[in-house]
Amino acid sequence: MNEHIAPVALDHAYRVLNHGPTVLVSASHDGVDNVMAAAWSCALDFSPPKVTLVLDKATRTRALVEESGFFALQVPNLGQLELTYKVGTRSLNEVQDKLAQCDVELFRMDGFDVPLVAGSSAWLICKLIPEPHIQQTYDLFIGEVVGAWADTRVFRDGHWQFEQAEDRWRSLHYIAGGHFYAIGEAAVVKDV
Repeated sequence: MNEHIAPVALDHAYRVLNHGPTVLVSASHDGVDNVMAAAWSCALDFSPPKVTLVLDKATRTRALVEESGFFALQVPNLGQLELTYKVGTRSLNEVQDKLAQCDVELFRMDGFDVPLVAGSSAWLICKLIPEPHIQQTYDLFIGEVVGAWADTRVFRDGHWQFEQAEDRWRSLHYIAGGHFYAIGEAAVVKDV
């Protein structure tokens, strides 16, 4: 286990996604693991913490989420730029050794059978809240966060510390066509 991974209090889990990063979505069912990139996810609620995620019907990850009832959201970083692009542009339905081709290293946290992507900045394990109508009509999934962790080199005391971390830890924000931005400099309101 990585010595820099620490639990995030569930009442602070929303902060992991609050800045709008691209995420890596992972799931597993019946011995099949997969990871894909997604640009459309966000925090939904505080207590219990919930997230939303858009998963197209054509993705293998969606089927794994529906079959297992669980998924994980990871916050990838600038050090994972190529990995993020690769898992977002290849489908497990077409490339059987996708994770190997994309150099994805997985691990699991005790008590959870959900694969997590090593090297990410933060991880949220979510239990699917079944909403068949919105899943089928809008491809929108809701999950309750049941476990949260972050790398202490970039997220500590319930807050992102991008300005104090190496640039490789900056989160990715997808635009289109292989074009990402890494999060920029902090801008703080002084009268708060």
